[in-house]
Amino acid sequence: MTKIIIAGLTGRMGSRIAALSYDYEGLELTGAFERAGHKDIGQKISSLIGVRDNGIILSERLEDIADRADVIIDFTAPAATLHNAGIAASKKKAMVVGTTGLSKDDIEALSSFAKSIPIVFSPNMSVGVNLLLKTLADISPVLADDFDIEIIEAHHRLKKDAPSGTAMKIAQVIAEAVKRNLDEVAVYSRKGITGERTKKEIGIQTVRGGDIVGDHTVMFCGLGERIEITHKASSRDTFARGALRAAAWVKGRQPGLYDMQDVLGLK
Repeated sequence: MTKIIIAGLTGRMGSRIAALSYDYEGLELTGAFERAGHKDIGQKISSLIGVRDNGIILSERLEDIADRADVIIDFTAPAATLHNAGIAASKKKAMVVGTTGLSKDDIEALSSFAKSIPIVFSPNMSVGVNLLLKTLADISPVLADDFDIEIIEAHHRLKKDAPSGTAMKIAQVIAEAVKRNLDEVAVYSRKGITGERTKKEIGIQTVRGGDIVGDHTVMFCGLGERIEITHKASSRDTFARGALRAAAWVKGRQPGLYDMQDVLGLK
């Protein structure tokens, strides 16, 4: 049995991961926590997320409950995630991290913690998106010389970071596949007289509105034909199930920074 603790229990992702964990064979939810001062600290998690009562109280500090877990699942915010990773590393607890908006420096810091513990880090835990990434890595080199590449992502109005972590992962996978430096070729917006599109550009465009869970489309635009590959998420449960699958997988692994491609055996 793999014991899990969930960071940010009352958030959009934390609450779904916790609720679905009750039905995931081989996993046991043994704790959950929120940021200091959160109004629900001290409440039973059963009343907060609508599940059967197992006596677990929402905690304020990971330090106080970390010893209960094998794996800590974190879909919070960059600063909080790095703080929690430091505690996990000190306690030798594995992690699953789905937080988006991490900078290069943040990812380097996470990598340093992964020298002590196994961490699955992925901006998108869905099986479909990770199959999409595998497909893009395979087909991009065939198309890149003759097709312009554009990425369009759409999310709900409350999302704080842009472009999405998934869109950036898609762009990175494509750039690596076609041997381009993403920092040099990425174009995030166009306005006014921009001139002709350069051959090497990888466009990454953002839409925010309503309650869109997450849509990502990659367009390979050639002369006389266009290929579009789209993934649309209709429920956050797909990400939650992926996180739970990663938690079951990561227990007992050697220290290192893994991703969902590892979890799904796509490498």
